[in-house]
This record gives sequence, C-alpha cells and structure tokens, in this order.
Amino acid sequence: MSLLTTGIPLPFRTSISGGLYPNRIILVSGSILPTANRFEINLKCGNDIAFHLNPRFCENAVVRNTQINRSWGSEERGLPGCMPFARGQSFMVCIRCDVPCLKVTVNGCHQFDYKHRIRNLLSINQLEVSGDIQLTQVQV
Repeated sequence: MSLLTTGIPLPFRTSISGGLYPNRIILVSGSILPTANRFEINLKCGNDIAFHLNPRFCENAVVRNTQINRSWGSEERGLPGCMPFARGQSFMVCIRCDVPCLKVTVNGCHQFDYKHRIRNLLSINQLEVSGDIQLTQVQV
C-alpha cells in the first residue's frame, strides 16, 4: 500500500503493485475546481483502460467505460441519486475490487457497481488521475 498526500501534480500516474484482486481498495481524494468541466480516474492494463470514471459537470453525469485496443465500450451513466460531485467541493472516491465488479463509493455513499470487462484483474496495474481537480490524496 502506498499513500501520497497534498498538492499532487496532475496528470498523476502510479503503479498498482500486484494489480487488482478481491477486497483491494483504491482511494482518491481531492477538491473540484470551481470552474471544473470534468476529471477522470483511470485504472489501466497496459494501453487499455479497464475502468474509466469521468464526472462531467456540463452534462451532470458520471460516465463509466472501458477502452480496449483504442476502442471504447458502451457507456454507463445511471446513478441511484443525484450527481455526487460538485464544483468547488472536496470528494473522496473509494474503488473496491470485488470478484464480479468494482464497487464505487463517493464521500462514503455507494454509487454504483461496475462489472469487470477485463477479466485478468492482476493485469490492471496502473492508476491515472487528471482533469479539473486539485488532487490531495491517493492510496493504492
């Protein structure tokens, strides 16, 4: 487990030592810029993006997807309630790996499950964060 805190420059990239496996947790915390359009958190497997989390403020949506061989799959956008991210506010995203899916909470509230589209979880070994935020903490 590695922990980085305060004023982390973007784009941020780090390895996920040992890849994903059941019960592994990744935490990403920061503050959303007051003029934010979007930001993204990507879990990568080589050049593929196993999990793309992309809050889009102009669309009032949290888009999730997977990119394999430079081709995006079908987007998922549904949420149980309203948009969990707000411009000018801090956030904490918790991504917990489970056998069938990733379980994602924002600020302590479960938002969605994302079914694995890349089955070899151990090969998902990079985290990238970029966009209109100030990143303050990453734990992998």
